[in-house]
Amino acid sequence: MAHENDKRLAAEAAVAEIAEGMRVGLGTGSTAAFAIEALARRVAEGLKVEAVATSDATAAAAFAGGIVVRDFADFATLDVAIDGADEIDGDLRAIKGAGGAMLREKAVAAAARRFVVIADGSKRVERIGAAPVPVEVLPFARASVLARLEALGAAVTVRPGYETDNGNLVADCRFADLSDPHALAARIAAIPGALGHGLFLDEVDTAYIAAEGIVTRLERDRSSR
Repeated sequence: MAHENDKRLAAEAAVAEIAEGMRVGLGTGSTAAFAIEALARRVAEGLKVEAVATSDATAAAAFAGGIVVRDFADFATLDVAIDGADEIDGDLRAIKGAGGAMLREKAVAAAARRFVVIADGSKRVERIGAAPVPVEVLPFARASVLARLEALGAAVTVRPGYETDNGNLVADCRFADLSDPHALAARIAAIPGALGHGLFLDEVDTAYIAAEGIVTRLERDRSSR
């Protein structure tokens, strides 16, 4: 339960940044769910915001909490987006996508003026790479994409019986060598039929990481984004 409490604390710290009238991106997963709960409480107290969701599950949870949910297709920019991570290092490089929404999450993160990651201390690592890198795969190109991912050195597992909200497959890729994540990200992105991946290397502006009840805030040097 300690991890759950830390997730809640990190989420509440991030949601405290949200101000009246903001357009907010809401992520997907167990930690992002705490952000939705925290934002719903603030909305119930009178805060007026508009939210976009990175998954159908997030949209449903936000709507149930009384948050106004809009279609991201109509928004060129957002004020802030809040999401969890599977791993994050001290340089704010992250792996995301355990919830299968990384393609939508990356689109929302790119549109946000600030992208904030929330996590419990177990997600903080010296170097990303222990967690698998999820890749969203066009079913039409399944065999071709998987072969190319394996050629990059990945041990690939397709999530059985799983389909993203976009109607695609997810291939979880374990790489023995993730020493140059930017180069790997570029190689994955260059595979026709690989529609998105879970390497978030430059997107994160701020991270709130809670461990044993203490929240630490990490901030990216803005000149590096």
